[in-house]
Amino acid sequence: MNSNKKMSIRDAITINQRAFKMLFKMYPKMIIYRFAAVIFSALAPYVEIYLSALVINELAGERDAGRLKNLVLITLLSTAIIALAGAILNKLKNVYSAGIWYKLDNIYIQKILDTDYVNLDNTETSDLLYRLYQNNNSGGWGLSRVCTYYESLFSALFTVLGGVALTVSLFTKKVDGSSALDFLNSPLFVIIMIAIMLAVTFISPALYNKSNGYWAKHSDTMNLSNRLFGFFGYMGSKKDIAADVRIYEQEKICEKHNCDKYDTFCSKGSLAKLGRGPIGLYSAASEAVSVMFTGIVYAFVCLKALGGAFGLGSVTQYIASVTKVSTGISKLVAYFGTMYENALFLVPVFDFLDIPDNMYQGTLTVEKRRDRKYEIEFRNVSFKYPGSENYSLKNVNMKFEIGKRLAVVGMNGSGKTTFIKLLCRLYDPTEGEILLSGIDIRKYNYAEYMSIFSIVFQDFNLFAFKLSENVASKVNYDKERVSESLVKAGFSDRLSEMPNGIDTFLYKDLDKNGVDVSGGEAQKIAIARALYKDSPFLILDEPTAALDPIAEAEIYSKLGEIVEDRTAIYISHRLSSCKFCDEICVFHEGAVIQKGTHESLVSDKDGKYYELWNAQAQYYTV
Repeated sequence: MNSNKKMSIRDAITINQRAFKMLFKMYPKMIIYRFAAVIFSALAPYVEIYLSALVINELAGERDAGRLKNLVLITLLSTAIIALAGAILNKLKNVYSAGIWYKLDNIYIQKILDTDYVNLDNTETSDLLYRLYQNNNSGGWGLSRVCTYYESLFSALFTVLGGVALTVSLFTKKVDGSSALDFLNSPLFVIIMIAIMLAVTFISPALYNKSNGYWAKHSDTMNLSNRLFGFFGYMGSKKDIAADVRIYEQEKICEKHNCDKYDTFCSKGSLAKLGRGPIGLYSAASEAVSVMFTGIVYAFVCLKALGGAFGLGSVTQYIASVTKVSTGISKLVAYFGTMYENALFLVPVFDFLDIPDNMYQGTLTVEKRRDRKYEIEFRNVSFKYPGSENYSLKNVNMKFEIGKRLAVVGMNGSGKTTFIKLLCRLYDPTEGEILLSGIDIRKYNYAEYMSIFSIVFQDFNLFAFKLSENVASKVNYDKERVSESLVKAGFSDRLSEMPNGIDTFLYKDLDKNGVDVSGGEAQKIAIARALYKDSPFLILDEPTAALDPIAEAEIYSKLGEIVEDRTAIYISHRLSSCKFCDEICVFHEGAVIQKGTHESLVSDKDGKYYELWNAQAQYYTV
């Protein structure tokens, strides 16, 4: 957030309303019960204040036993009903508010899942999303404060309304006209007292907002410190780097960034100076003004009681209700101020949520073919990444032979990964078109088009769930198919060692009996996941990168069984894997410069494939 950015009050109200409406649309029951609970909590105390005042006045006055009995019974019954209703509302509030952090996080997750992939591949989007989480982690700014602030505003508003209802008579009841306190009956004096009370009431939250504003203004500094702490502060708990930290004593880097007394959050840091300076002074002044108000209220109420305007019970009623009115008004001002500050943090939230999705979503249904005879063709396809002036792919023409195995090879940066991203429609071509069964893939329903691909990316992810759930990517699955997929992927030996078979949890995050798997075993699970999906196109990005030579040989020896009648595409740096493929495409500087079988390409001594093959030849047994 730009701490120097200004926003009009109207814009602040508008963006807060938008955030609230969004939350209400997504989680209506949560909002309804939360608001019902706070409104009830704001009004309920006034019932007890009023009834208690009646009881005390009766005790200090006529002391009618029958009336006292009725008042006590009514008070007890009212208290019981209020307690029961409050407990029910709070229970409902807690039930529907459970996991509020995850509910709010789900808003970002849905945007990430639904937005065009090109947006996620943009570093500006990543930075924006990181800022949102940092703003939330550093001071709770953003969406997480919206519900709380609106609740507080409603609570304060109803506190004021309830208090005013019990306070009006304080200013209308007259003292004995013959006493020295007769001036209390003067309308002018009453107006002056109300003005003083309101002035003090508004000054206190204004000072609080001034103090609180420093936290918002320095959010960028706090975000940077939190970012450093998030990385260096948890180095010791990251299992994958624990050995490196110990060997090179990297904890000393942590000391520099997290234990320096001049760090943002430490004793001589910038926030500590502000705390000893303006933050502390404004906060203390706010509390002092609040205490002054209490003194003024006590003095005014007691003087009127002394003048005979009302009895002892009314003193407690007026002091309690006037104090609550003041507290409510103060909170209205204070929370309106903090809502204004939070509005500045809602701007990047909607900057992220409003990122446009420009990829055309087609409507054509992909033909369901049991024979998997889908034909895909690249026709004069060229592509530039957004913001780049250079082509990553240039005039690529290619038609996939159904049921064949195609290898895609080339040096780093040659366009292999871009080619796959276009094939899977993570991006659309800058020029040219990609055809499925003779029709531009942009015209197909996006989800249906994606369903014809099973992919093992190099950066795949496994979850701390059951092995079977990792393979099937769903909760309800075919156990037999899961086992078959794991066997085909070469995981059968490791599977036989697992205590609960396919129901064994991976890792120990969710189950203390979970098992850890090696990089190679994880890769086999990822291959099994692709096989379980059973799509007509199987794409393997460096499928054996984490496997040892024996495991790699095992995978390639079972290649036919794994691929079956699918059309398979391999992206590989290990050219030895290409010998198993029907055709090889050599990419170089964004263009396909060679196509053919391993034998034909390796015999072309002037070709790029021959150059790459011989560069790696020392590692092969030809």
